[in-house]
Amino acid sequence: MPEYIAPIDDLRFALKLSNKEDLTTWPGFEDASPDLIDAVLGEAARFSKDVLSPINYLGDQTPPAVNEGVVTTSPEWRAAYTQFIEGGWTGLALDPSFGGQGLPQVLACAVQEMWDASNMAFGLCPMLSQTAAEAILAKGSEEQKSRFLPKMVSGEWTGTMNLTEPQAGSDLSAVRTRAVPSSEDHYLLSGQKIYITYGEHDLAENIIHLVLARTPDAPEGVKGISLFIVPKFIPDSNGNPGQRNDVYCVSLEHKLGIHGSPTAVLSYGDNGGAVGYLVGEENRGLEYMFIMMNRARHAVGIESYAVAERAYQRSLSYARDRVQGRVVGDATGDRSPIANHPDVQRMMLSMRSRIEAMRALSLYTASCADRASNHPDPKQRSLGQQRVDVLTPVVKGWSSEVGNEVTALALQVHGGMGFIEETGAAQHYRDARITTIYEGTTGIQAADLVGRKLIRDGGQMVSEMISEIRNDISLASMQGDFVVQEIAVAVAESVTDLEDATQSILESAKDNPRSPFFDSFNYLMLWGVAAGGWQMAKAAREAKNMLDAQEGSDTFLRSKMLSSLYYARQISPQSTAFSRAVCAPNLPRDDLDELVA
Repeated sequence: MPEYIAPIDDLRFALKLSNKEDLTTWPGFEDASPDLIDAVLGEAARFSKDVLSPINYLGDQTPPAVNEGVVTTSPEWRAAYTQFIEGGWTGLALDPSFGGQGLPQVLACAVQEMWDASNMAFGLCPMLSQTAAEAILAKGSEEQKSRFLPKMVSGEWTGTMNLTEPQAGSDLSAVRTRAVPSSEDHYLLSGQKIYITYGEHDLAENIIHLVLARTPDAPEGVKGISLFIVPKFIPDSNGNPGQRNDVYCVSLEHKLGIHGSPTAVLSYGDNGGAVGYLVGEENRGLEYMFIMMNRARHAVGIESYAVAERAYQRSLSYARDRVQGRVVGDATGDRSPIANHPDVQRMMLSMRSRIEAMRALSLYTASCADRASNHPDPKQRSLGQQRVDVLTPVVKGWSSEVGNEVTALALQVHGGMGFIEETGAAQHYRDARITTIYEGTTGIQAADLVGRKLIRDGGQMVSEMISEIRNDISLASMQGDFVVQEIAVAVAESVTDLEDATQSILESAKDNPRSPFFDSFNYLMLWGVAAGGWQMAKAAREAKNMLDAQEGSDTFLRSKMLSSLYYARQISPQSTAFSRAVCAPNLPRDDLDELVA
């Protein structure tokens, strides 16, 4: 099997496209020079190719095992994690006060793509540790930060997210795990959590669980949920793992994909209660957990196009090697690699152009997160956060749906061999399937986009976002190049479709509060197509400017323009179908209930 090769040129280009300001002028990012960024990308590319990619198939075929509550991973997995923390990768964008490097999120997201593309099941572990650390940093007490963060940031301890219970999936109001005050500094937790990624393993000396639970007098529903830090081992006075806490792995799930990642069922309090430390105030746990969840949702978007990239690379290699049939219109009549056949080329370009669009949109969103946290101008920080709020459900929802389509196409390129596990195409297809489900299904992302990001403020945030997109497209349309102008025209039509659908949802919400949520999936997909096209129009304009200035590789820049043109011609027209679906009248509630309920 060919190993993963990081698309360094496109990552550099997308990073440049994501933010035109000099990051080193922002407080906290003074060290984020182009040379340092290049060095980090290069080392991450090497690590992903030489260390993580070779054990990806191994993790799929020999998943972790559990015996009497103890989970064992493979020696190769443990060795890779040791090298990972020795490289300081967990703390790349985390607070230097606790041992992190404090580099921009946008760089960390580019690096995360390499981990996920080379070995998605492995990449889940540090991603959850990073996002858990961010939640503790934001809402934990000073004592909690000093006690837990240094070793979480170093990767010596890992982190998890504990939300789901057998009766509480997307509906967290049904959480039943109990937390009873035991002393001035801790509670005792009891209950069961399921689907806990890396909930038990042997990679690190301790695991720090962030757990949603209810205190005895908590109000019903989501307003009665609190957040607790529950360590596997309670740290002693020296900060080292001490007494074993009362949280144990009952079993590991047998999953469709990401086999190398142990997904645990955890039982809390079977022997008197698991010691947990309240984060912030009681009954505000879901609010605090959303810090971790929103970061994780963006991270799942990254996973989606990362595994799509890996699948694309594998299918491209196969298509170039597999000789089959004669190409239509080839006068020589020689048998040809299938990469020369028109329908295979269609599939390859459909994959490539959308991967590039997803990557650019994701890194733009990450750069907005950096703007929100580190820009010296408060107005720019506020604007950055608004962009993150609008785009996070799009990055997660659209990218995961498209990532599934791309891995399916990659399997299709292999033909019958794609259906055979040994080629590796099936693993990417299986691994990608979870991305539309965990950290909030696509339906949840769509409801968030429509309910919280559009209707709640009467469309103001969305309108301002669309104005920015219009401005960038206008700049592209003034580029004196016919290709860039054609792309700009196509994307402008997608934005018009988005505006029409936005207005339709705002109007329908006035008469029928249920209607917008029936249309929300199509609206989210429309947002993805339009926003992806926006990024491709920006990319084409930037590539043409670089060509004119003789900066960079002519071959790469021309291919970037052609990929953007393909997107404009073949992907952007999807926006019309999504917009028409949003604007069409819904079936009456009674008819829907008759058909489905």
